[in-house]
Amino acid sequence: MPSLRRPASEAPGDAAVDRTTRRTRRRFARRQWRRRWLAWRYVLVVVVVAALVGGGIYAVYYSKWLAVEDIEVSGAQTVTAGDIRARSGIDDGEPLMRVDLAGAERRIGALAVVKTVSVTRQWPHGVLISIQERVPIAVVDIGGQLRGMDEDGVVFRSYKQPPPGLPRVETSIGTTSAALKEAAKVISALPQELSLQVDHVEVKSVDEISLVLKDGRVVVWGSADQSDTKADVVETLLATVQAQEYDVSVPSKPTTR
Repeated sequence: MPSLRRPASEAPGDAAVDRTTRRTRRRFARRQWRRRWLAWRYVLVVVVVAALVGGGIYAVYYSKWLAVEDIEVSGAQTVTAGDIRARSGIDDGEPLMRVDLAGAERRIGALAVVKTVSVTRQWPHGVLISIQERVPIAVVDIGGQLRGMDEDGVVFRSYKQPPPGLPRVETSIGTTSAALKEAAKVISALPQELSLQVDHVEVKSVDEISLVLKDGRVVVWGSADQSDTKADVVETLLATVQAQEYDVSVPSKPTTR
């Protein structure tokens, strides 16, 4: 009779070994795939993040999506908003993030009438320019030309006619900016009642400042030191002593003549 014995390759043990090997290979392949997927997942995350960052940078710095569409100006009175916009150097359509705020403030601040300026971004499409103009407290006669002077002694604008209510400051040749600043301190310290009596203020130097009243009397003030005390002394003297000149440059020892 022919033999019923199976070939060695078909032995039950060999078949079990083949199945185990295939399962092992499949598990190994799955582990390999998972490891590759983890590695590629990190790469994919990096690529996505880089794309988002790059897109964000492009959108903010280079695209028209966040560009300047409106430039608002506040605080402008003697200068026009159009002049301030032109002076700023900011262009419509310029990416908002690339606007040179410090440069705009520097250019606008160079205007004599501007005391302070602030330029800020107003997302997503605006720029706000806020200025504070200088306010004249007196009119200075410089070489026959009337100029406005603020509380800091800064001369910043011209007048054809002196504005009513502002004292006039007369200077001599060679009067320094420091002397004008000192005169501004004196004028700012004058009480209203005394200020209304002043025709003009004569300024020769930092410590040679005098008030010429409307009736011709003169108050020798000196420097701006102790101006509040000097104002009190002057008001008392004007009310009690008849004189042509009142010297309060040393307020503790006033003199008259």
